Amino acid sequence: MKFYLETYGCQMNIYDSEIICSILLKSGFIKTSNLKKADIILLNTCSIREKPEKKIFNRLIKIKCFKKKKKQLKLGIVGCLATHYKKKLFEKLKFLDLIVGPDSYKQLPEIINKLKNNNKEIDVSLANKERYTNIIPKGVRNGISAFLSIMRGCDNMCTFCIVPYTRGREKSRNPNSILKECKLLYKKGYKEIILLGQNVDAYFWKKMKFFQLLELIAKTVPLMRIRFLTSYPSNITTNLLKVVKKYTNICKHFHLPLQSGSTRILSLMRRKYTVEEFLLIIKRIKTIIPDCSISSDIMTGFCTETQADHRETIRIMNLIKFNFSFMFKYSSRQGTYAYRKLKDNVPNSLKISRLNEIIRLQKSHSFYRLKQNIGTIQEVLIEGISKQDEKYYYGRNYKNDLIVFTKNKSKIGSYKKVKILKSTFTTLIGEILP
Repeated sequence: MKFYLETYGCQMNIYDSEIICSILLKSGFIKTSNLKKADIILLNTCSIREKPEKKIFNRLIKIKCFKKKKKQLKLGIVGCLATHYKKKLFEKLKFLDLIVGPDSYKQLPEIINKLKNNNKEIDVSLANKERYTNIIPKGVRNGISAFLSIMRGCDNMCTFCIVPYTRGREKSRNPNSILKECKLLYKKGYKEIILLGQNVDAYFWKKMKFFQLLELIAKTVPLMRIRFLTSYPSNITTNLLKVVKKYTNICKHFHLPLQSGSTRILSLMRRKYTVEEFLLIIKRIKTIIPDCSISSDIMTGFCTETQADHRETIRIMNLIKFNFSFMFKYSSRQGTYAYRKLKDNVPNSLKISRLNEIIRLQKSHSFYRLKQNIGTIQEVLIEGISKQDEKYYYGRNYKNDLIVFTKNKSKIGSYKKVKILKSTFTTLIGEILP
C-alpha cells in the first residue's frame, strides 16, 4: 500500500511523522508525495489551539473528494487531534477510517491492514513510558538539521493547555538510545541536532537530569551543533546554564514561554512561577551567559484578563526585550480546566486588539536585538539557498538568528564566517568572508 502523510503543528509532530514513516516503511508500505496515488492518507494533527484545528478540518473536507473517486482509499487522523476528540471524530467526520494517538504509532501497520474489511479503527491509548526508543526516524529530514525527541508529554497541567490530555504524562527516553541516534545522525552527515520535549529541561532518566544528558551529548558529538526546546522557566538551573556556557557546540539560546506578564493571570494559568521569579530566571541566564538569546510564547486574552493585566505584559516585554516570540490569542480548549471552570470572558475583538499591540512591540524588540549584531562576524551554518533570492544563502548563528548572506562556492551544511551588514525586523543580512 502507498501512504501519503501531511504534518501539522509543532516540531514534535514533525519528528513523529518521521517515526510514522519509519514504522510504515519497515512494514512494507511505500511512501508517496502524490495524493492521487495514495491508498491511505494520514494527517498528523495538532490540537493546541483553535486556529490550526480549523485548518485541519477544512483540509479533511477537501481531501474527502478523493474518496469518491477512489472507493478503496482510506483516510485517517493521527496525533493530538485524535486523542483530543477520540470517537467523536467519527461522528463529526463520517468518512474517516482510522483515529490513532501519539502513543499508538507502532500499531499503525496492523490497524491499516484491518481497514481492508471496511472497519473503522481507533487506538488513542496513552502509555506511561516512551514507546519509540528503538525506532530510528525516517522520512522528512532536510539533511542538515535533525529533530530528536528526548521526552514526551507534560506533568505541569496548565489550565489552558490540552497537551497533558493529548500526549499524556512526562516520559523520558533512555539516554543510550538518544546517544545512539546522535551518533547515527553525525555519521549520516547531519550538522545540527535539535532536542525536543514538551518540557525538555524536565528530562529525567533514573538519576540523570537534563543538564547531564546535554553534557553527554555535547561530548559524544562535539562537531555537531546542539539546540533544545521548549524549556519550562522553573526548570532552568545553574547547572544547566554552566553546561550551556561550557560547550561551544551548544547554542546559546533558550525558548522560555512567559505566557503573561501578570502574576494574577499566571496563577490562573497554574504556571509555576511569578513574574518576579521569571525576571530572576532571565537575570540568572544573562549573568552566566551574557550573549544568550531568549525567545518566548506570549498569550493574550486569557480568562478574566483586564487591561491592567495586559499592561503588565507590555511592561515585562519592555523590560526583557525578547529576541523573538510566538504570540497568539487565547482559545478555549475542550477538556482543560480553564474550559470547565474559568470564564472565557474577554471579547474576541479585544483579544485581537491586544494581540496586535503585542506583535507590534515584539517586532520592535526583535529589530533592536538584531541591530546589535551589525558589524560583527558570526559563524553561520549554511542551511540552504534563499527562497527570496537565489543569489543568497540562509542559515543561523549560535543564537538562532536567521541570517541571509551572499552566495559563493561554499557547500550547504558547512560552517562559514559571515560579516553582518544590516538588519530587517526579522533577519540579519551579511556577506560571506573568504
